[in-house]
Amino acid sequence: MTSSAVTSSQPSRPPRPNLAFRQLRGRRSPAEFAAAVRRAAREIGEQVSCDARYIGRVESGEIRCPNYAYERVFLHMFPGRTLTDLGFTPRSSVRGRGARGTADTPPTRDLSPARTPGETCAGFEPYDPQYPYDPHIDHEESDVLRRAFMTGGSATVAAASLGPIGLAPEATAVERPVRRVGASAASALEDAVRRIRLLDDRHGADGLYRRAAAPLRAAYALLDAGATRQATAHRLHSGAGELAISVGWLAHDSGRFDDARSHYAEALATARMAGDCALEAHAFCNTAFLARDAGRPREAVRAAQAAQRIARPLGSPRLMSLLALREAGGWAGLADRTGCEQALTRAQALFERGPSDADPEWMSFYGEAELAGLEAQCWSALGDWQRAARHAGRAARLQDPHFTRNIALYTAELADDLARGGRPDEAAVAGLRVLELLDQVQSSRVQRMLAGTARVLLPHRRAAGVSAFLDRHAGAARTA
Repeated sequence: MTSSAVTSSQPSRPPRPNLAFRQLRGRRSPAEFAAAVRRAAREIGEQVSCDARYIGRVESGEIRCPNYAYERVFLHMFPGRTLTDLGFTPRSSVRGRGARGTADTPPTRDLSPARTPGETCAGFEPYDPQYPYDPHIDHEESDVLRRAFMTGGSATVAAASLGPIGLAPEATAVERPVRRVGASAASALEDAVRRIRLLDDRHGADGLYRRAAAPLRAAYALLDAGATRQATAHRLHSGAGELAISVGWLAHDSGRFDDARSHYAEALATARMAGDCALEAHAFCNTAFLARDAGRPREAVRAAQAAQRIARPLGSPRLMSLLALREAGGWAGLADRTGCEQALTRAQALFERGPSDADPEWMSFYGEAELAGLEAQCWSALGDWQRAARHAGRAARLQDPHFTRNIALYTAELADDLARGGRPDEAAVAGLRVLELLDQVQSSRVQRMLAGTARVLLPHRRAAGVSAFLDRHAGAARTA
């Protein structure tokens, strides 16, 4: 879409938070409020790509005045109010002073590794709105750094809300009313992230996504409460961002792409405000994966390249390998075989350097099996079914039994590649193995893949084993 804002091109001082707009959001999360904006836009025939990141930019004061499309949507949402009532600067005062220099410039199509203006890590230190010597900050009201999901709630309530996934901190911590958050709450948040990842590895995303919403709300409520120490504040920001990515992944894997995009944007905003390069690289990594799955391969390439620029100083060859695979997936979606092969070669070379102490905790899933599985997806996108099947089969054989969901995924990939490669009998055998795993795994992604395989196999019903697979698949679909 066109520019989403009119902003000052090099402000002499940090932007002032838009407290009026923050108040209008109320107890809704940035992601929920962004969804309300998109709904309001549809009501009046507008089309805006509003997400949590955009809401964060408005509340931080980075967007001083919205473009005309957003203006119409906001005035529709809040009848009787003006832009000034919503906390924006009058349009007349931001025009004619280079205000369009940044916002109205269309995004570059260049996919080279030059750093984009919005990226903060490895470039400059982000503005910290809670720095005690900044005279322009209202420490009680500023929402720029803390990104609250709730207002008026205590840290006690937030910590207790981590319970829906079995992650509430110890009872004494919950019962004691506090104004500031300590290390125990940060630990509870980190445990929540680990628990969600563990459950996803074993059972898939479909049954988890709704349950994960409450811990995510609680995480940002803890940020709103503030921390007793700067080290704790950093842990809270990192944990909240990682939790947003985990919840985004649950939405992504269960086919809720719009929700996933908003959660990933939330994590990216959190990373940039906190100056957390590792979190920013992770957010871009998942954004690239989502863009590939959503049919936006060029965006996938650019997001993966941005992630690599940010992650390079972190010193993790395995992370760089995974990001190269994300880039390869984008090139495959663009049918650029050369670009894909170059990225795959780079991913293999980086992977062979082995693990290191700098590898992020969230990368526990990334081993030889995942490398082979992602390469299989690239060859499948390029239509090289034989090579894709070879890598998918290897991925399924190598996968640790703990990752039940991934075994189902790789086997479903294998079944589809075999079916499209003219080997229906082998495809049926692989498909039956997936159906057996679906008793343990709830993954819309796997189910969609298997449904596609079934459609390809329909003309081959007389081949050995195909009829049995199709009948069992049809029965499973009716039960679901």
